[in-house]
Amino acid sequence: MKHTARMTTAARLGRWLGGVWGGCLRAERRTHRWLMAQGLPAGGARVLIWVIKLAILGVLLYVAVWAALLLVAVVVAARMAEQTPEGDDDFDLQFPASLDELRQTPGYDPNLYNDTSHEMYSEDD
Repeated sequence: MKHTARMTTAARLGRWLGGVWGGCLRAERRTHRWLMAQGLPAGGARVLIWVIKLAILGVLLYVAVWAALLLVAVVVAARMAEQTPEGDDDFDLQFPASLDELRQTPGYDPNLYNDTSHEMYSEDD
């Protein structure tokens, strides 16, 4: 019985990348021939193709830098969000619990709290 070896994922990926690379080279040669058919000298066509390649590379690098900066900003924001402030975790706002405590706070105005039993309450409409 003959045992056939299966193609690995890495080999499949390599073949696919090789096919993509070969397709790009064929498209480049076709573009070079078309430019020469339009009357551009061979050297000028080669330079124009390199300028286009460098422009595409520049755009890709520009996008990569902004994507990296965005990723760094997201990571920094996540780290800041996960950190809790140091100190007392049982922080209360300490509102007065009763009417007597409320009356003893500085700047108490019975008209604001509709405290009719207070001696400074006035019924001005």
